[in-house]
Amino acid sequence: MKLLLDTHAMIWVFSAPGLLSAEARNAISAEGNEVFISVISPWEVEIKRAKKRLRAPDDLSDAVEAHRFQLLPVLLRHTKAIGSMPDHHGDPFDRMLVAQATVDGLTLVTSDRTLRRYPIATLQAS
Repeated sequence: MKLLLDTHAMIWVFSAPGLLSAEARNAISAEGNEVFISVISPWEVEIKRAKKRLRAPDDLSDAVEAHRFQLLPVLLRHTKAIGSMPDHHGDPFDRMLVAQATVDGLTLVTSDRTLRRYPIATLQAS
């Protein structure tokens, strides 16, 4: 299975794994599963950290490496997909994660119920 972690799921993996559901923890740690972190997530973290609206590990790149997660870049095929998506969610970070999951056939690990309205595979994060 190919998993894409929503930003909150990524933070929980790194600093509060007990917040993750057992199913999410098992899928993330299962040998053979690929786990992706979109470059969107560290970007979102840094923006919110600068506004004092979020606490997250200081060095996300070290945490990504330590967990052997793959960094997923934003490509033109992802940006193009946003144009044809229904407007269920107004957050541009979340919309990009949905576009990436759609285009690349990834299962989005999230607790955001609104994201489940999109036609993508999801796994409940909490």
